[in-house]
Amino acid sequence: MKKRYSLVLAGLLSTSLLLSACGGNSNSNNNEGNTASSSDTESTAPAATESKDTGSSGKAVTLQFWTLFDGGDGANMQTLIDEFNKSHPDIVVKNTKLVWAEYYTKLITAVGNGNGPDVGISHTSRLPDLIDQGVVTTVDDAATDAGVDWASYNQNLLNATVVDGKHYAAPIDTHPFIMFYNKALLKDAGLLGDDGKPVLEQSADGFVNFLTTLKEKLPAKVTPFALSNSNDDPYRLWWALYSQLGGNDIVSDDLKSAAVDQEKGAKAADYIQKLYTGGFIKKNDPDFYKNFQSGTAAIMMTGVWATGTWESTKGLDFGAMPIPKIYDQEATWGDSHTIILPTTKDNDPAKRKAAMIFADWVASNGQIWAKAGHIPSKPSVLEKQEFKDMPNRSDYASVASTVKFNKPSTKNWQIRDNASFKFLNEVWANKMTPADAMTKLQDGVQKVLND
Repeated sequence: MKKRYSLVLAGLLSTSLLLSACGGNSNSNNNEGNTASSSDTESTAPAATESKDTGSSGKAVTLQFWTLFDGGDGANMQTLIDEFNKSHPDIVVKNTKLVWAEYYTKLITAVGNGNGPDVGISHTSRLPDLIDQGVVTTVDDAATDAGVDWASYNQNLLNATVVDGKHYAAPIDTHPFIMFYNKALLKDAGLLGDDGKPVLEQSADGFVNFLTTLKEKLPAKVTPFALSNSNDDPYRLWWALYSQLGGNDIVSDDLKSAAVDQEKGAKAADYIQKLYTGGFIKKNDPDFYKNFQSGTAAIMMTGVWATGTWESTKGLDFGAMPIPKIYDQEATWGDSHTIILPTTKDNDPAKRKAAMIFADWVASNGQIWAKAGHIPSKPSVLEKQEFKDMPNRSDYASVASTVKFNKPSTKNWQIRDNASFKFLNEVWANKMTPADAMTKLQDGVQKVLND
């Protein structure tokens, strides 16, 4: 993908389309990272100290690190930074926390003005735009200098950050779409095994039978399956089932043409439509997160970022697992947080090396980051006792290898908002047939690509 640094500021207009959270749902509870409200702040960090020579001056390398994390994510990232600074006296990382909704715009503007940070955060899904606009650099040389072993990363997550054979980021997690379940309600319905996991056949019919039993055995006030009626999470479920069927990306390999596998797309959409029309999902649910949190929904599907919320909810005995394998192969929707090296005035090799030492260290200590529910990007972290001791995480950690990422098109977010949501929402409302929706989706994707 060709960099076009001169178009950095021109890209601000298109970036306004990207300012939703990982999901961008209007339901504020359904978004990883979208609740940030603090103003720009810089955390305290230890003063630069003399140590081993990391640059021409022999002084510690100071890195300005821009992040977009708030709440539990913000606290966990600060813990990582503090621990890194303590264990690496030759490198000082200073954390500037930006408001989520403003982060990408401010990053692009600052880089365009020559005032960007040394290190930053990007979602994997945002990388194509940042690469195209010249906001981020390749990290290969710096990673080599820092001794980064790319083989130590989950290759599915790593490959999603590689464009035209070059590494553009170090992934630190994935936050995929998974299934949560209320153990008490499943037990009441006779669907909780002795191991505390759902009794559920992994198939299209098996999942419907599971929901049917929940509907029949539980009180009428209980929702069998809590899910939004529009936008993010039903789209994520559709993408998961479409991928389970072996559906190709909806954009061609050359990123110029729509490539919707309409037969498989319609099959996945028809399956989900029947979950709505069959009464398994509550119509016009004003807050499906609250529905599950209050104990009036048997299962729900959303991102792993909800794990911490459920754990802090008094009286909610829940479990977590990958979404069921409805079709031929395990697959789900997901995104990742990555650490990037933005373009700077001089791209100082000493700072870039230090930044990659930091990025790789964060990934290697993902047990701290996993407290918020994220799946660490390095398989070795999954074997650490601290990770194993955390509830639920190990039950869905395998999903890191089954996340299906989009191809690196700069139009992915516009396609999602202006085509996928638009037509799939009509299917969930039973106002359009799945087949018609796929025809319109094909045309809608092409229209976005042509613009």
